Amino acid sequence: MAEPESSILPPATELPWRRRFFATSELALVGVLLFEGAVFTLTGSHFLSRANAFEVARLGVEVGLLALALTAVIITGGIDLSVGSMMGLAAVVLGSLWRDAHWPMAAAVAATLVVGLAGGALNAAMIARLGFPPLIVTLGTFSLFRGMAEGLTRGIENYSGFPPRFLFWGQGYVGGVVPTQLFVLIPAAAAAAWLLHATKWGRALYAIGFSPEGARYAGVPVARRLAWVYALSGTVSSLAAVVYVAHLGQAKSDAGTGYELMAITAVVLGGASIFGGRGTVLGSMLGLLAIVVLQNGLRLSGQPAELAGILTGALLVATILVDRLAVRGRRPRSTDARPEVMDVKNSQVAVVCGTILAAALMIMAGNCYLVRSLRDELVRPSATRGAVAKPVIAMMPKAKGDPYFISCRKGAEEAAAELGVELLWDGPTDLDPAKQSEVVEAWITRGVDVIAVSVENEVAISTVLRKARAHGIHVITWDADAQKDARDFFIDQATPQGIGQTLTDEAARITGGAGEFAIITASLSAANQNQWIAAIKARLAEKHPRLQLVAIQPSEGDRDRAFRETQTVLKVHPGVRLVMAIAAPAVPGAAEAVQQSGRTDVKVTGLSLPNMCKPYVHAGVVESIVLWNTVDLGYLTVHAAQALATGRLAPGAREVQAGRLGRVEVRGDEVMLGAPFVFDKSNIDRFDF
Repeated sequence: MAEPESSILPPATELPWRRRFFATSELALVGVLLFEGAVFTLTGSHFLSRANAFEVARLGVEVGLLALALTAVIITGGIDLSVGSMMGLAAVVLGSLWRDAHWPMAAAVAATLVVGLAGGALNAAMIARLGFPPLIVTLGTFSLFRGMAEGLTRGIENYSGFPPRFLFWGQGYVGGVVPTQLFVLIPAAAAAAWLLHATKWGRALYAIGFSPEGARYAGVPVARRLAWVYALSGTVSSLAAVVYVAHLGQAKSDAGTGYELMAITAVVLGGASIFGGRGTVLGSMLGLLAIVVLQNGLRLSGQPAELAGILTGALLVATILVDRLAVRGRRPRSTDARPEVMDVKNSQVAVVCGTILAAALMIMAGNCYLVRSLRDELVRPSATRGAVAKPVIAMMPKAKGDPYFISCRKGAEEAAAELGVELLWDGPTDLDPAKQSEVVEAWITRGVDVIAVSVENEVAISTVLRKARAHGIHVITWDADAQKDARDFFIDQATPQGIGQTLTDEAARITGGAGEFAIITASLSAANQNQWIAAIKARLAEKHPRLQLVAIQPSEGDRDRAFRETQTVLKVHPGVRLVMAIAAPAVPGAAEAVQQSGRTDVKVTGLSLPNMCKPYVHAGVVESIVLWNTVDLGYLTVHAAQALATGRLAPGAREVQAGRLGRVEVRGDEVMLGAPFVFDKSNIDRFDF
């Protein structure tokens, strides 16, 4: 009996053009990208420009390489959570071989790729040969590779000073326009597309993802194919690490943190099924582009960067739900498959477009204030409007959620309202130099007047700050400095020597000038905190030789981490009589650990905010804290930025007028806020910040 006509699919050449060229959800993503472009062209500044188009492409290169590797992995029905950790391990191996082992850069890069291959082979052996679940295996190697990276560097070492020829692959431009990283990503994408979509090897991966048992009965060497997929994933991860190091100019153990999640998001948004058997390179690249454009457009339109995470998460959840419903609602094989496929795709398109529509409404609502202020400006009488547009000052903290920087923002907004300037406040939510660079790139594209950065890592940020200056943008740093040729002025809350000497003298007063103490810092790579520690050590040698520094532990700007690190210090070094925490959240974290330990012989001091420490100061756990007025620091930064933009602050100046602060001293290229202040039980209640 002839097969029913409805069950016979037409050959590929007779399929509608949409299904031939957009095999999964690519068409929906093209619509998403067009919609994003339209919204951000209307709400953003310089979004629709050639320079921004290349910057968008450049910002996604490292994650794009990971997405290419994960496309093949997910098609087989697997997962690789270790790719970001492999980036961190490969980065420190590259830096160590070049700087410490004195290998030629080409040899160090080749060895780094071999390390990635070995890491991928470890995953392959456990998944393909031993049959362990990919989720469990790669979750284990996720921790293993990151732990090895931190072990090799002790969490302290950062490798920098790489040769210019190597840095050109991450920071250079061909013809002054095209980022060099694209000459890595584009060939990699082309090779992946050919391998997956034009070879028997690639078609076998789809068969494995659809049914491993069926593929095995069809003669496909399933274990061998899976082994190659995971080995390639590790190798590509190390290649992404090489590009990452060339981009930042620095190799550190936390390279690639969180990149695996963004890469998986891009692949799934691109239409790959988390259950295997479906996915395309084009879809993954479009998914990546949708995420990067969303992040870039939100920054150019002055929206909070956190909104990108919310919208991306909404898209991802919607896509996974649709994919799951499609699998559960799959019809029996004997029924007509063609209508089912179209129904699933239409549902997927509908949900994705509906989510994007909701996202657009959120974005437009967020820009309501911008549109309203613009309308008010247009209808205002011309006599009241200045002939010169008000300066745009873009100000970035190390981490937006840190209470220290929240208090700085209050002063910055006070000064902005007083001066009538536009203040953009944005930055990473945690200590991430790569994110700081991305934000600065967006501000360069937007064409702000002044960029003010609290620097997390001076080497990583200095390259992009130099680029900003080359574009005619004034650059100042505050709280923590960049390399001197990367900025115009540094807003110095207090000299490192002044801070270090005050902290050390307080430690000597509390301990009677003798005994052991430990330091809980924020990040072991933070330039300003390392300067303070150097000043503390110098003061110890000069004035307090009987005081012994026995440990320096990082809290990463997190109160809970400071709590745990202090507990460890008290156990490992029972002779410690003082904990000196030199990050705002670290002081209450350390104080809580000391209080819970019952060690009344141990006291806490350090750098923090009065409001965070008042309960512990009154309880006698925190003896004192050293700081400056953080509100005044933000206030002075905006005043100095406005003075720089209007020409009132220039090289050679001896002072600058700063509103309620009066005339503030300028020493060379540093604007001085003043000396540190000691808060204790006698005066802390007079302060509210």
